[in-house]
Amino acid sequence: MRIVIALGGNAILKHGQMLTAENQRLNVRKAVEQLSPLIDAGHQIILTHGSGPQIGLLSLQNFAYKPDQIYPLDVLDAEVSGMIGYVIGQELFNIRSDDPQIATLLTQIEVDWDDPAFATPSKPIGPFMQKAEAERLQAQYNWQIVEDKGQWRRVVASPFPRRVIEADIIRMMVKNGIIVICAGGGGVPVVRDQNGDLIGIEAVIDKDHASALVAKNVNADQLLLLTDVEGVYENWGTDDQCLLAEMNPVDADASRYPAGSMGPKIAAASSFGKISGKSAIIGSINFITEILAGKSGTHFKLN
Repeated sequence: MRIVIALGGNAILKHGQMLTAENQRLNVRKAVEQLSPLIDAGHQIILTHGSGPQIGLLSLQNFAYKPDQIYPLDVLDAEVSGMIGYVIGQELFNIRSDDPQIATLLTQIEVDWDDPAFATPSKPIGPFMQKAEAERLQAQYNWQIVEDKGQWRRVVASPFPRRVIEADIIRMMVKNGIIVICAGGGGVPVVRDQNGDLIGIEAVIDKDHASALVAKNVNADQLLLLTDVEGVYENWGTDDQCLLAEMNPVDADASRYPAGSMGPKIAAASSFGKISGKSAIIGSINFITEILAGKSGTHFKLN
């Protein structure tokens, strides 16, 4: 099978961990070890990944420079994509004994100038903060700050991905047996200027929506959205919480779930399922074998 696998932020940094290079590499090593059996089984693998904490840290470091030396957010998106893609690719190479062909592709993803997300920033990035620190940064840099899981984080615009600029290159590499790491952090957001040229824009694209778009572009047989929970739970966080083994992509209502976490995953899985007629699965990276066997995760498929 041709499978697009989206690694959630928890695969790179666990909640509460320090955002160090060593912690991220150790987590990535554990994550790619879970993927090795899929490669052994002969599946074609396309990997995507998140970058929320990392892009936020880079943006904080960015403000240590003079105003005219600050890099725009799309450039930071590219930096993070290269950084994490490098670590994933290297760790994946190191656990394989067959000298695999692996490529990390910096991926531009086109969005619309007039996407309503630019007027209502909602994508959490950066480290969790206490309220006082968040309010200080909000006042100092005019950031949008929201509460997230009892702490506070910066939010930025998250426009909907419309086109993968390097789609033909990804298809060519997959066809030639290359394990592709692409659309890192949701890809680098770009728009067309009045001359039709590509230019970057200040945003962070949701990696689950970007992954669904990549999966459609490469005609994937399956989309796996991996996170730190076993799947979608009804009544999450209550005594009545219940794991949903299946959801119909036509009927699934992503708006009933948190916009900063499970909501985009459900929307992305539903979109892929409806358009392709193939399955999308939300599940835990610790149960990949069980997910593919239909024994774990929430499976989105048309009835």
